[in-house]
Amino acid sequence: MIQYKTAEEIELMRISAQLVSRTLGMLAKEVQPGVTPLHLDKLAEEFIRDHKAIPGFLGLYDFPNSLCMSLNEQVVHGIPSGKPLAEGDIISIDCGVLKNGYYGDQAYTFMVGEVSDEIKKLLRVTKECLALGIEQATSSNRIGDISFAIQAHAEANGYGVVRELVGHGLGKKMHESPEVPNYGRRGSGPKIKEGLVIAIEPMINMGTRRVKQLRDGWTIITADNRPSAHYEHDVAIVDGKPDVLTTFDFVEEALGVLQSN
Repeated sequence: MIQYKTAEEIELMRISAQLVSRTLGMLAKEVQPGVTPLHLDKLAEEFIRDHKAIPGFLGLYDFPNSLCMSLNEQVVHGIPSGKPLAEGDIISIDCGVLKNGYYGDQAYTFMVGEVSDEIKKLLRVTKECLALGIEQATSSNRIGDISFAIQAHAEANGYGVVRELVGHGLGKKMHESPEVPNYGRRGSGPKIKEGLVIAIEPMINMGTRRVKQLRDGWTIITADNRPSAHYEHDVAIVDGKPDVLTTFDFVEEALGVLQSN
């Protein structure tokens, strides 16, 4: 059952969402060659706890860390390691917090030093997929309209759209109904209504859409070992339109990027 949120609940969720965004913004300037994902994970946990919140992923379904950190061909759910980041890597950092009884959840794919133009295009298109999906999150549409917009743009650029993992509702639980696939048909799925809060998160592969899971029981990688990108925003439906609760502003200010989404 979908749990629609009141205006008051949405404002509490905005606080949680903004803390996730601030955490990613803090990490942005730390993502450098030679830094280990475990170090970034520790920084994030300390930052979240310093802001009177709980890391949303730590212990969730027995996940061992505060961040999901997925490198290169890893799609999502990567476990932070002690192996230093290298020039040319990309790393998706997915962060969650629990504050005031509500979750925030956001992901951003960072470049480590200089990356190839091919990788830059993958990241740009994946972020565009997120923006196009958010545009469809209106009370006149259905979840499938979000899904179709993401899939159409990714596949028009020759990329694979992951089927096995999806976006989701968000609230007092990290994962609520409805599921928000990144592929689908226009006019399909649940009706989008006032008070719906969802996490929209395109997971787009440079090559095949197929994925597989590593033996650690968590990390999902592309079946062809080509890179994957992942971006995520929390979106509430307010006055029939999408109200983005998270922001990339803190990340992009830290990275010196003028434009923001």
